[in-house]
Amino acid sequence: MRPGSGLERNKITRYVEDHNIQTRLLFSGNLIKHPCFDQIRGTDKYRVSGSLDVTDFVMNNTFWVGVYPGMTDEMIDHMAKTIIEAVNL
Repeated sequence: MRPGSGLERNKITRYVEDHNIQTRLLFSGNLIKHPCFDQIRGTDKYRVSGSLDVTDFVMNNTFWVGVYPGMTDEMIDHMAKTIIEAVNL
């Protein structure tokens, strides 16, 4: 999703999940917000280079869809169709 697109991750994932496609939130992006940093946050034990605006955006606006090697073309088509429907609501 692009900034300013008006798309909402939770709305999209809810729609996709309601259509039997599993999703998972992506915890990547701004890793210094991960609990493992709690004890060193605010210390000099790590450094940040530049703004983390993009990493915050990734963390807050992306998700995974469930896939596995046994998926058929029909399953993939259903997934693609459903995601397109979700972003066009």
